[in-house]
Amino acid sequence: MSARNERTDAENLPASLFDLLKLDDEENYSEALDEETPSTGANLRLAIFLSEPGNELCADCGSPNPKWVSANLGAFVCIMCSGVHRNLGVHISKILSVNLDEWTEEDVDNVIKIGGNTEVNLKYEYCIPNNCTKPQPDSSIDERTDFIRRKYVMQQFLNTEEQLSCPFNPAAFHCSSTGINSVVDKKYTNGMCIQNIGQPFLNNRKRNVAELRPAKKSNTKAGMVEFVGLINVNVVRGINLVIRDVRSSDPYVMLSLGNQSVKTRVIKNNLNPVWNEKLMLSIPEDVPPLIVNVFDKDKFTEDDFMGEAKIDIKLLVSAAKALENDDTDELPKQLEKITGGNDKYTRCMIKVVEGKTKQDITLQLQNVESGELEIEIECVPLTQ
Repeated sequence: MSARNERTDAENLPASLFDLLKLDDEENYSEALDEETPSTGANLRLAIFLSEPGNELCADCGSPNPKWVSANLGAFVCIMCSGVHRNLGVHISKILSVNLDEWTEEDVDNVIKIGGNTEVNLKYEYCIPNNCTKPQPDSSIDERTDFIRRKYVMQQFLNTEEQLSCPFNPAAFHCSSTGINSVVDKKYTNGMCIQNIGQPFLNNRKRNVAELRPAKKSNTKAGMVEFVGLINVNVVRGINLVIRDVRSSDPYVMLSLGNQSVKTRVIKNNLNPVWNEKLMLSIPEDVPPLIVNVFDKDKFTEDDFMGEAKIDIKLLVSAAKALENDDTDELPKQLEKITGGNDKYTRCMIKVVEGKTKQDITLQLQNVESGELEIEIECVPLTQ
């Protein structure tokens, strides 16, 4: 009865008013769709730009089908070179995944505005000395590291005349306000403006010296580590964390893998914080344990310790490799080892979702009165 009355009322409305109400409903539905998929169009535009000439090869070594982007430099790079970029620091190169990260329209606009690999290499590889060879797809990590540092950090291959006319580095400012821009803070930009005024003269001097000096291999292995993949760690939440301030704590989580360290944001005044924050780390060839530390943020004193844990990710990496190689005999063995490897400090479960190896872990924090941490680890194959 009520449905019939509503239909009658709608039919009795003036045509213009009925049309307006119908139009309003359609607009609301359209807006709801836009809110549900904010990054779909941006990722599609980025994928199209990736297929353009010059972007289909790594900007630094020429490997085909690069899947990583230096968001502030605008360069598409392969997974091996992306590991070197990541070690440079986000103030030099902010590495994001074409497929795994969510992109905004503004982020994609900035990458496209820079011009892609062709424009990047016209700038940063304008004048390469004869004794300096650009890495190849099969080059070692030492060769990649040496070249990439000289290219982007020391900027030895720039056009000296062009830099004299514009001594500031614009690449650092091609960043959005959605997170990428935060890596270039005021302190860095002010220091960069002062330093880069004399950079053209320094680059010219270094280039002349480099041309006269025979090339030699570095004896140090610091920072020159071979990578076998990546882990994407989602720090989900903390449970019953300890009090380090008067009544609560301001916790954050720091993850370390080899020489790399990343951390979550600080959540103030919360003993059961929910981060749901994804952090990415490169996996060194020797696969060290993932070190997890929780701290309480303090303004005027050193941050307080709130617990630690250690995760052996070797078996997870082995399972991911077995899955990547479609080894149906080896994968169940690796999954069984991981599932049976729980102890009183760690409760974990391994699963394969949409062709990806993932591990859900609940950590009991060590050397502290109480506290647990829930995290999710995804091992990213080299092919992605």
